[in-house]
Amino acid sequence: MHVDEAIQSRRSVRRFLSTPVAQKVIRHILQIASRAPSGNNIQPWRVHVVTGEVRQALCRDILQAASEAAEQHQAEYAYYPTQWVEPYLGRRRQNGFALYEVLGIGRDDRQRREQQMLRNYSFFDAPVGLLVTLDRCLNTGSYMDVGMFIENILVAARAQGLHTCAQAAFATFHAIVREHLPLNEDDILVCGIALGHEDTQAPENRLLTERQPVEAFASFHGFSETPETERVC
Repeated sequence: MHVDEAIQSRRSVRRFLSTPVAQKVIRHILQIASRAPSGNNIQPWRVHVVTGEVRQALCRDILQAASEAAEQHQAEYAYYPTQWVEPYLGRRRQNGFALYEVLGIGRDDRQRREQQMLRNYSFFDAPVGLLVTLDRCLNTGSYMDVGMFIENILVAARAQGLHTCAQAAFATFHAIVREHLPLNEDDILVCGIALGHEDTQAPENRLLTERQPVEAFASFHGFSETPETERVC
């Protein structure tokens, strides 16, 4: 698979088949992903891969906590802003509305919306979950490094015919993750990643989110060519 195809076909899959993924395939994906750049090559990421009974026990306990005592848990870093502004608020709402629409969930149906949210904590039925951590002694630049590493995982998985969903939702329940996995005291849980084979019959997997055109987020300076005369391989 050409890298362009892997990137363009990557999306957040929210329902997976139970088809197992071989450990050697996961190891290959992580080895490829480890080529991500990092400042001074410090490679600040760590990954815990779960499947089988370990995954089931972890998901069971997080689901219970999310259903019964979610307010007692909080992530150790702020993923989203404390106050939303445009255009980000509009994009966020559009994404949520689009997902609920394909699922047939009304905007006022809080119960079904909550049930859909809780599906995060079963890795959307994926047979494999990855938990990505970062040493808390590091700084903002290392979050950039980990982000590039995560993106490499998602793209490398596509090259193996697999799909993924990066899930910051897991960061909220780091205390429960620590009960199941040997995270170091200094590790911050950054996110989870669902990994497996897409359920192509699931309506939520038909959702394709929009992206802004290049003209909306980039400006070009000092070029003599016009876009029409440039060659793209």
